[in-house]
Amino acid sequence: MYLSEAEEIVAYIVCIAIIIGFVATTYMEIKNTVAEEKQKQKEKKENEAKIKTLIEYFNSKKNLIDSLIKTKKSLEEKETKK
Repeated sequence: MYLSEAEEIVAYIVCIAIIIGFVATTYMEIKNTVAEEKQKQKEKKENEAKIKTLIEYFNSKKNLIDSLIKTKKSLEEKETKK
């Protein structure tokens, strides 16, 4: 059983439409995946910057507390010497 010319043309059109649809959906999926990865990288960089800021903050706070303790100790030593 063979197809007529009109049926062959319709079959070719359907095949081409399927291939175009497959290519289009694959392209869209790749585009979305790349966009998601870029967003993840951006969030990662932002989080790293926040963490660095927090580390600097805690180090500064620790240094202040250490200097306060050192000052208190030196004041206590001066008072005990009197």
